[in-house]
Amino acid sequence: MVAPILRDRHSSGRIRDVRMFTIGLIWIPAVLWCDRTASPTGQLALGVLTWALLLALLWREATAVRVQVAVVVAFATLVEYAFSAGLGVYIYRLDHVPPYVPPGHGLVYLAALTMARSSVLRQHARLAVTATVTLAVSYALWGLFLAPRPDALGAFWCLCLVAFLIWGKSRLLYVGAFVVVTYLELLGTAWGVWAWQTHDPTGLVTIGNPPSVAAGGYGWFDLAAVAATPWLLGQWERWRARWPERGLAEGQLGHDAVVQVGVGGEG
Repeated sequence: MVAPILRDRHSSGRIRDVRMFTIGLIWIPAVLWCDRTASPTGQLALGVLTWALLLALLWREATAVRVQVAVVVAFATLVEYAFSAGLGVYIYRLDHVPPYVPPGHGLVYLAALTMARSSVLRQHARLAVTATVTLAVSYALWGLFLAPRPDALGAFWCLCLVAFLIWGKSRLLYVGAFVVVTYLELLGTAWGVWAWQTHDPTGLVTIGNPPSVAAGGYGWFDLAAVAATPWLLGQWERWRARWPERGLAEGQLGHDAVVQVGVGGEG
């Protein structure tokens, strides 16, 4: 669903987007910085705070955006446990997926989304897409031929990102993801919060630390959110249409409950 991304934002909405984008770009690096020396208990505290921040930022968002974030968090969590905890393609500092990582993916998506729906980026969409493709290809070529570690995975993910930017329905979302994910991957690996293995589990694909265009891999999360949200909302509406009596009963129960509380208070 692309409407929440492409819709014109009124002034208060634009201010809130700037605030959300800024919070995301400050909070996540702050969490990574704290995790350099955090204990498992400290990581749990960081996870609780990150969940609280994500829910607070979603409080005034449209239902479609909330569903998109939920899809990203669910999909990204499965990938984290499969490729980090399971296959060991990349390893976190304490050898487990930190509790702040799932909600952190939600914050990354929100940061990319708020960047994508900014008026400045939409007014210069063609330039933004062209610049992103140029930077991504240059970065991938550097990783493949000039980096200290050859990086075939980054080159593959670069092809994925270019495909999203050419044929995707929400191109500016992938522009935002390229900026945010590249920024966080460079910080996380430089600070030792996680490290990528030199090869994939087959031993055939070389990997940089980090892969040069990790945003191309992250783009699959964004694609899942954009593709799955209309279907999920449609299923919800069909479920509500099949159970009108139940909805009426729940609404009446909610009304009665309010009245009973009031009477009880007076009594």
